[in-house]
Parts: sequence; structure tokens; C-alpha cells
Amino acid sequence: MFTNGLQSISRMTAKEYRILMKVMVFVVDNLYKENENNVENFVENKKLSEVYAKWNKMYIISRSEIFTESDLENFRKDTFEWAKLFVEIFKPYSRSKLKFLKFHSWIYHIFESIRQFGIINGYTTETYESLHKDFVKIPYRMSNKKNVKDQIMKTLKRQDIINVINKKQKKKKPTKLLNFSSKLFETKLTEANIYFCEKMNDPNINDNMIKGFNQFLECFDNFLDNILEVKNIKECDIIIYGMATLENESIIRAKNKFHDKSWFSNVAISMDSNESSDYQSDEGLCYGKILLMAKIEIEEKPPLNLALVQWYDFKFEKNSYLYNCPLLKLVELYNLIPIETIDNIVHIIPRFDEDNEYFVNKYIS
Repeated sequence: MFTNGLQSISRMTAKEYRILMKVMVFVVDNLYKENENNVENFVENKKLSEVYAKWNKMYIISRSEIFTESDLENFRKDTFEWAKLFVEIFKPYSRSKLKFLKFHSWIYHIFESIRQFGIINGYTTETYESLHKDFVKIPYRMSNKKNVKDQIMKTLKRQDIINVINKKQKKKKPTKLLNFSSKLFETKLTEANIYFCEKMNDPNINDNMIKGFNQFLECFDNFLDNILEVKNIKECDIIIYGMATLENESIIRAKNKFHDKSWFSNVAISMDSNESSDYQSDEGLCYGKILLMAKIEIEEKPPLNLALVQWYDFKFEKNSYLYNCPLLKLVELYNLIPIETIDNIVHIIPRFDEDNEYFVNKYIS
């Protein structure tokens, strides 16, 4: 999320502040317990987490491109709920008792301003600060500080040309484009059992990949029988990859080492509408952790692009959401799925001080 690292708060950009707000609810959640030391003006952990969740909900609505009257009413309701909790928590620590002009303007005047002048992004400084950074500051730093205006214009012209070319190339892409990269292993189906056992005993193989090797053949048999409805495949090539690029340019990883750390992507998977009533889903999406990615090459048949996933399920049958985000657990259920069914990468966060409990961060798209 923070491509340049996270340094001192005083040097953070507005974009980095927005990203920080999207993850802070999960940072403070379950961070501390009750007021055991009788601290004055003690803030309950639940309330502190809730104020960040309410902020994110309010902020997402504020970025809407179109507002109806019902949208404005919902925006007003969410804003007042956030403000009430914000004042309750932070007023005792503010010398001015939170009597800030911007705060007052946001709470009491932003809704009428939207009615009169349109969406917020059209007249707040945030947009123009971003434009100034992209079209002045960055090109200026790229110049040699001589004939600066000409250099900036040439840089922006080159960027526009590149953007136009990229857009044209995207339109030419087939609808089901998929690229594998970072080839890791290759074996034959008849040799796969011995090969996978050898890899499972390799100390350099991550536990997630070991689970993948252990489940692969059983899941492959199940995929052939129940999905492809194909019998008696005697031989095929199994090629394991560490990376795959989706049509939307998201990169899925299942690698023991990526910049010296293991990386196994969490993904959202679009479920068949005919099966949606068979299990609980998040608006038609289910979640899984990628353990392996493989291309299966069968003679005289098109290759199969598959991912072996370990599934997440809702932690509780009731109260499946917390802070407007799904609350999940990792279950011992594995399947091979076509990579084309993967909707996108998702940000899944372990819940602090809880066993097998995870949030899906819905604030980051």
C-alpha cells in the first residue's frame, strides 16, 4: 500500500493519509482491553475502532460522483453518527473542545453545498493539490531545472502519448487474457505423487505451498470428475507458476520468496449464480488463499489454467460482518478452480490477538 515505505507522519502525503485511515480500524481493533488502571476519560476499544469504521463509510460516500436526495440523506446520517462518536472520544483531549472551522463546515454545511455546487471533488482543494503534484511538482523534479516550462510541457506531452497508446492496447486485449510468469516446477501426472512428496520435504518450501502439494492430486481428480466430467486421463504435463496476471492487470502470487518474503495472494472468487443459494457468500463473492497456480497441458485439449485455493468461510453464522467488513476463518477445504473465475485480489488482515479470525478490508478496492 505504501510503495515508498512509511516514514514520519509529518512527511506523509494526503494520499498516504487516506490509505492509513483505511487500515487504522484494523490496527486499533482488539488492541487493548478494559480500563484496568482506572484511566480518566478512558476510551473503550470498541468505540475507537468504530469511529474509524464510521469515518471510512462517510468518506467513501463523500467521494460519490452523483448524489440523489436519498444519497444526501444517508450521507448526512452517516456524518452525524461519525461526528457524535468523534466528539465523545476526542473532545476531552482538545484544548478548543473541537471548535474547528473545518469540522463545523463539514458537519453542518457540506450537504447544502453539494445541492448548490455539485460533488465535493469539484471544489475542494484535495483535487487541485493532486493535480499540482502530478502536473507540476513531479515533472519539475524530472527536469534539469533549465528551461523548466518547456521541459515540463514535453514531459506531460510524452505522458499523454503513452496513456493514449496504453488505452488503445487495452482495447485490443482479448476478454480472457491471462499470463503466467515465474515458472517454479514442472512434472508429469504419472510422476507427480513422488515429485510432490520430495518438494514437501524440502526445507525451503513454505507451509502454504506444502499444503498445496499435499492436496493437489485429490483436488485435480475432483476437478476432472465434477467440473470437466472427463475420465481416464493417463498423462499430462503439470507446470507450477509463481505469478499470474489477470485481465484487470492484478498480479496474483503464490511464491516461497518475493523480496525475501513468502507471498500467497488472497482473492475474491465469483461464484456460479446457480450455486449461490448453496452457501453463504458476500454479495456473490467467496474468498480464498492461493496455494498453487498451475497450467495443465493435456494432449489434444486446450490447456487448463488453474489455481488451488484454501477457502475462507464466515467466522460466525450470525454477525458475519464487523466494521462493515466480512469476518472470516480459514477452513480445511481445498479446490482447484479456473483462474478466470477470480474476480480480484483482496486485502485480508488477521484479527489481533484472535485465533483464525480475519477481516476482508472492504475499504481498499
